[in-house]
Amino acid sequence: MKRVSLYRRLYLYFLIVIVVSLTGVGVFSYTSSSKELEVLVRGQMEQIVSNAVHHTDLYLKTYDRSLVSLLPNRQVKEFADLPINREGYEFYRYRTLIREIGVDPLFIRSPDIAAVYMISFHGNALYYFNEIPGQSFSSDEIRRQLDYFRANTSGDGKLAILNNSILSDQKQQMLTLVRQFRGLTSPEPAGVLAIEIRSADLAALWKGIELGEDGYFFIMDAKGQIVYHPQAERVGSFVPDALKRRIAEAGADMFEAGEEGQARTYMVRQSSYSGWSLVASKPTEELRRPVSNIRTTTLAVGLFTLAFALALSIRFGQSITGPIQALKQGMRETEKGNWTTIPLPGRRDEIAELMLRYNVMVNRLSELVEQVYQVELKNQEIQLERQKAEFQSLQLQINPHFLYNTLETIVCYAVVRDSEEISEIVKALAYMLRYSVQTNLEEITVANELKHVLHYMVVLRHRTGRDFELDVAVKPEYLLNKMVRLTLQPLIENAFQHAFPDGIEDYHYIRIDAWELGDTFCVSVEDNGAGIAAGKLDELRRRLNANRLADGSAGETRERGGIGLMNVHRRIQMVFGERYGLRIESEPEKGTVVVMAMPASGVRPKAYENTTAG
Repeated sequence: MKRVSLYRRLYLYFLIVIVVSLTGVGVFSYTSSSKELEVLVRGQMEQIVSNAVHHTDLYLKTYDRSLVSLLPNRQVKEFADLPINREGYEFYRYRTLIREIGVDPLFIRSPDIAAVYMISFHGNALYYFNEIPGQSFSSDEIRRQLDYFRANTSGDGKLAILNNSILSDQKQQMLTLVRQFRGLTSPEPAGVLAIEIRSADLAALWKGIELGEDGYFFIMDAKGQIVYHPQAERVGSFVPDALKRRIAEAGADMFEAGEEGQARTYMVRQSSYSGWSLVASKPTEELRRPVSNIRTTTLAVGLFTLAFALALSIRFGQSITGPIQALKQGMRETEKGNWTTIPLPGRRDEIAELMLRYNVMVNRLSELVEQVYQVELKNQEIQLERQKAEFQSLQLQINPHFLYNTLETIVCYAVVRDSEEISEIVKALAYMLRYSVQTNLEEITVANELKHVLHYMVVLRHRTGRDFELDVAVKPEYLLNKMVRLTLQPLIENAFQHAFPDGIEDYHYIRIDAWELGDTFCVSVEDNGAGIAAGKLDELRRRLNANRLADGSAGETRERGGIGLMNVHRRIQMVFGERYGLRIESEPEKGTVVVMAMPASGVRPKAYENTTAG
């Protein structure tokens, strides 16, 4: 019988797989190229729009400087203060001075300016026109112009750029740069100063933008009105509300939107100077055409390579499927717990050796599993007993210092006078002792814990000699919720010991509250005392996260306020599971909030079920 090495067959087929993998790498390269092309297209559109924003702002700033150059002119400010009933000569004098000193030099420096005019809030108006037919206006027209400019400018003198003209035959052909300005007699605005420039001159900046056959570039102002569009008839119209909203929310990202039944991709940049939105738009299909071609080619090559690889995989599988099938069946029986060996094939190769080793392994595993099962069963019993003993031991812990002080208080009352206080404090203490030493109850209700706290407060009142009322904000529907016994009173005691180191004042309070958040029931103890320093708070949180009982000497942990917190935290975890316990929030001189997290009513964690089942 001729022996054919499985290693040689694997070597041959893996060589073929490597060749196929290299082909796949080529496909991946094509895919990466298409992604890079998308990034390049995005960068191109982003650069076009960013350059348009930059040049537009430079262009508008030039004219804004021309407008600002008139504002310090004394004659302009004096004209703004003229009353409406001024003399005709005085009006003519200001008109002449302002033209000679300010407007004519402005027209010489900037011949693209079509008109300069100013309208005072008193109703006086001056109009200067540069190489365009002049036009006069009635007092009603001047008032309407003034109302329009005041409604679209701000009183702080900020520049406003409007797609508007006062000339009836120049609508949608002019851009108006306007500011409110002050006179000489008052710090409040006294009028508006405006210049008009031809939008066609500004549009010359954007005509060189190349965005393909069906791409175009347009500008929208803050109101959604189109300032520039390659289709002149659309200038002055308004962008649809849906597209306007997408443009306003786009930020630095491209987005897609439909326009006239065609999907288009938009890139937007906002001009912080003019408030305009400069938008480049291209059909999505045209934008993705090169990428689609690359992906189509890659897909065709990938399918061919996949078919070739599948054919080789079938042949490779058929050569080794038979021997491995028996091994597979044996493993299935092993998964079911049937430790059975499998028959060996007649030939001698690596698979036959593997089957032999498998039989040896099955025999060894069956022996080891039985041993591990017995050990694990014994360990689990020991662990359950240890956990139950630890839990009961924790429940029996009572603060001896508190008991000694209480007994001394009782003795003092007994010696000094025969009063009802002795009976009251003894009854409260007796209830606390009975409640503390019970070991057959792991979960009790919130109402029982609050009752225990009430008796504790009775004892504390006699110890300290003053009343202190707790603020209990627990809603009635939470009183029957389950919680771990002897967890609330230690938190109250901890607050009295550490929150008020200089004594209790009238403004001090301790508040108990409860709420449910999803499947978690929370009980909080909040005080407005001294709080916890950041370093000590971090140490407490670290010890809580360690999920261990309080370690170290008793004096050390008690000084930190840690033994009660660690005890409560660990007992909650032992009953309900590791995800529950205490959470502490505190700031120095602002108080402390300790929150106990437990399962909500009706939720019984798996960790608790496993513990009680033992």
